[in-house]
Amino acid sequence: MRILFVCLGNICRSPMAEFVMKDLAEKAGLSHELHIASAGTSDEELGNPVYPPARRKLLEHGIDPSGKTARQLQRDDYRRYDLIIGMERSNLRAMERLFGGDPEGKLHLLLDYTGRPGDVADPWYTRDFESTWRDVLEGCQGLLEKITNN
Repeated sequence: MRILFVCLGNICRSPMAEFVMKDLAEKAGLSHELHIASAGTSDEELGNPVYPPARRKLLEHGIDPSGKTARQLQRDDYRRYDLIIGMERSNLRAMERLFGGDPEGKLHLLLDYTGRPGDVADPWYTRDFESTWRDVLEGCQGLLEKITNN
């Protein structure tokens, strides 16, 4: 299964989700079955590394995002991925515009895989990387549970 996490700039939330999911998949013995990546709907951070506070939060939990640089979501990503997971509703709207809808039902929000659907707040603005970490972890755990139970 191929999973793509998406946020606005691909320097905070979606790379956090990418690397958390990779970590969870590895610990579950599923890393060979899952291809996990991330992208942003905007081009404003292209080529930039994971935002330092997001990187520090991942490293606090033993997850190293070294080498990740921001990339922009592309139209052909819809064909290439089985699930495309946005961090907030505005990401979903941008993805639907780019992809011309969601005919195969691939687009979802990360927190839809938790008991409290909604948006993952953007820590670029909130500066609350701990809350974002908790949301991302809970969403990725729920997503992994759904994948393994299907």
